[in-house]
Amino acid sequence: MSAQLKPNLSLRPMQTDDLDAIMQIEPTIYSHPWTRGNFSDSLNSGYSGWVLEDISLGKTNEMIGYSLLMMVMDEAHLLNLSIAKDQQKRGLGRYLLEHMITIAKTHKALNMFLEVRPSNISAIALYENMGFCEISVRRGYYPADPKISETGREDAVLMGLAL
Repeated sequence: MSAQLKPNLSLRPMQTDDLDAIMQIEPTIYSHPWTRGNFSDSLNSGYSGWVLEDISLGKTNEMIGYSLLMMVMDEAHLLNLSIAKDQQKRGLGRYLLEHMITIAKTHKALNMFLEVRPSNISAIALYENMGFCEISVRRGYYPADPKISETGREDAVLMGLAL
């Protein structure tokens, strides 16, 4: 029998110095990852970025996830929620999403929105479990592998949560 130790978690605001670590994770979990410029522009625009770290004894703070939230008036738009591939399926996405919902509420958001690929079944399950509902489909929203899609695009499911 093997026991997996639960990490000692820390959440902190994302900083420009975090981009190197983010760029190590991002391409390992997405077929069309965000660029360093996407993250940099988001931070420079004042979006709420958060980093999830494992601060277990004997480890240097290891980034295991990150997220970005854009506020527009009384609406929050979850732009990115990512957990390192080797850390997935452990409840960390839920932990980070709960934090981002709290941040949205702190900013007096009434609703939170996000887009997700219909092929990302586990993310959709998480969002639905957290109370998000499908609002609509954005046709051709994401770039896709031309081998999978004739158009080279994939739809996005727009989901929302009343806060």
